Amino acid sequence: MDGSHLSAPLPLICFSHLPWRGVFQRPQHILSRFRRSGREVIFIEEDRFAEDGVARMATERCAATGVLVATPLLAGDGDRRAALRGLLDGFLAEQGIAAAVGWYYTPMALPWSAHLPFRAVVYDCMDELSAFRFAPAELPRLEAELMQRAEIMFTGGASLFEAKRNSHSNIFCEPSGVDLGHFARARGGITEPADQARFGRPKLGYFGVIDERIDLVMLRDLAALRPDWEFVMVGPLAKITEAELPRAPNLHWLGPKPYGVLPEYLGHWDVALMPFQLNEATRFISPTKAPEYLAGGVPIVSTPIADVVSRWRGVEEVRIAHDAPGFVAAAEALLARGKPAMPSRVEAMLGAMSWDGIVARMAERVEAAIAARGPVLAG
Repeated sequence: MDGSHLSAPLPLICFSHLPWRGVFQRPQHILSRFRRSGREVIFIEEDRFAEDGVARMATERCAATGVLVATPLLAGDGDRRAALRGLLDGFLAEQGIAAAVGWYYTPMALPWSAHLPFRAVVYDCMDELSAFRFAPAELPRLEAELMQRAEIMFTGGASLFEAKRNSHSNIFCEPSGVDLGHFARARGGITEPADQARFGRPKLGYFGVIDERIDLVMLRDLAALRPDWEFVMVGPLAKITEAELPRAPNLHWLGPKPYGVLPEYLGHWDVALMPFQLNEATRFISPTKAPEYLAGGVPIVSTPIADVVSRWRGVEEVRIAHDAPGFVAAAEALLARGKPAMPSRVEAMLGAMSWDGIVARMAERVEAAIAARGPVLAG
C-alpha cells in the first residue's frame, strides 16, 4: 500500500467489532451506501480460528450490497497481532489496493492496522464500547490512540458526542437514521409472519440485538402484569445465554430475522418496546430502532435513555417509563389511542433522518480530509 493517488473514489476499508451478517444496523446502512456510490468497500470482521488450521483471509462479496466481507482466519497459537498484520498486508496486495480510507468501528483493530498509510482515517464511534460486558482492558487506551490518528470522528448520538467532543478537533454528531421506504411498508396490509400470527392481540414487540443492555427482569414483570398481552422479542442473543431469558406463556423469543422481513413483524404490533436497562452500557446509546418503529407507524414505550428523551421530547408517540408498572400504564394509554396516522411533526423529523443524507454528509467530509492532505506522489 504505497499511497499512490487515485482518480476514482478511494476504497474504504472498515474494521468492525460487529459481523456483517448480524443485525443490519449502523455499519451496514452506512457502508452499503458508500458502496452504492461506486466506492469499493471492504468490511473486515473480527478474527476467528480456522477449523482446518490454515490461516487465510476468507472473503465473500455480499450479493445484496456489493460489500466485500473479509474474515481473518488464524491457524492457532502464535503472535496474533503479527499474524493479523500479515494477513491484512497480503490481502490488500492481492486486491491491488494502493491507497484507501481507513474506517474504524473498533479501536481493537488498531494494533495490526495502524501501519497502513491511509489517505484518511475515520472513527465512527457508535457506542461506548468500554462499558460493554467483556470489554478488553486495553480498549480505552487504543481508543485514545485512534482518536489521535483519525482525521474525522463521528458519533452515533448526541450524548456520545457530548462525552467525546473535547477529545477530537474534527468531530461530528451523526445520529443513526432510518430507511423510510423500507419500514413504511409496515403501515399497510402487510402479511404477518406465521411464527407471530399465532399470537393474539395486543402485541407489544421489540427487534434488535438482545444482550446485557435489555432489562430482562422488567420483561418478566411485564409478562406477569399483563398475561393477556403478547410480548414478542425478535433478534439474536449476544453476550447472554438462553438460560438467562425469562420465560412466560405470553413472552415469545423468536430469534434473529433478516432485515428485509422486519416490517412484516412490526406492522402487526400495537406498541413497540425499548426496554433498556439504565447502566453504563446504555448511558450513551442512540437506538436506531426508534425512528424505524415510528416510520412503521407504531408508537413506542422506552426507558429513559438520554438520547431517546432528548430526540423525541414532546412527541406523544414516544412514551417514557421507568419500571414495569410505568410501562404498562404508558402502553395502555397508547393502546387506548389506537394507531392514528403519525402527526406531521413526526413525519418531518423522520424525513430529516434519511440514511442517504447522513452518508452524503459523511462522504463530503471524507473527501475534504483527503483533499486537505493534497495529492500523494508515488516515489
